[in-house]
This record gives sequence, structure tokens and C-alpha cells, in this order.
Amino acid sequence: MKKIAVFPGSFDPITKGHESIINRASLLFDHVIVAIGENSSKKTLFDINQRKQWIEDTFKNHSKISVECYKGLTVNFCKTKNANFIIRGLRNSLDFEYEQTIALMNKKLAPKIETVLLYTQPEFSMISSSTVRDIIKNNGNAEQFLPNAIKLD
Repeated sequence: MKKIAVFPGSFDPITKGHESIINRASLLFDHVIVAIGENSSKKTLFDINQRKQWIEDTFKNHSKISVECYKGLTVNFCKTKNANFIIRGLRNSLDFEYEQTIALMNKKLAPKIETVLLYTQPEFSMISSSTVRDIIKNNGNAEQFLPNAIKLD
């Protein structure tokens, strides 16, 4: 049985922390689907097509990594992709508290799907998409926090 994992998120934008988690997950699973969730109640800075393109560009040489967009519950998306694993990244104890609640709820909704929590590498622990968005909105240089494939205009 192929081990397929989904790494869900808004990736607005994808950061070096995300990139690191995805690369490390690709060593553990046969296939990793980076799943960009469409949440109509969440205001994003970047268009979903732009975010998808950035992620595809970042992993263009990785055959085990694909990118898709989805709506609805992550566990339902996982079922449509025959994925039995959800990957989540942790930067700190606050992330753990948040992710634990979601993982337990997902387990109730889909008992056969396991959540795998991966800690970020220490050099990326302070990077979050929200702080990177804030830097960009305020005309700061956020390139050091973004994968090399991303070029902001």
C-alpha cells in the first residue's frame, strides 16, 4: 500500500519553514500532496493560483510532491486522494496546542487517517506566513523567509 500524505494549509505565502517540512515529509512518504485549502472566510494576500504556482515552482524537481487546491474538510480531501496521513508542522508549544485539537477532531471524523507532526528546523521556527505577509504589506524585504523559487515583484 502506497503511503500518501497531505500537507494542508493556506500557504499565503509558502515559507522556508513549509519548504523544509515538505522536503522532510517526502523522505517519509511515497507521495506528498501539498493541499492549498480554499477558505472563503479567510482573507488572503495572494491569489490561490499564484500560491499554487509558487509551490509548484519550489518543488518542480521533486516527483514525489504534487500540489492541489481543495475546499471543505481536509479529511474528506484525504479520502478522495487515498491519503492516510496528514502532515502538520510545529514551530513551538502554541502550535502544538492548536494542532493537537485539530488532530483529535480529525481522528474522530476519520479514524483511519493519522496526523503526523513534524517540528520545524530551529532556524525556521520564527517564520510564519502571517509575519511574512506583514513584512510584505509594509514594503519590507521578505525574500530571506521565502523559498528561492519565489520572486516578489
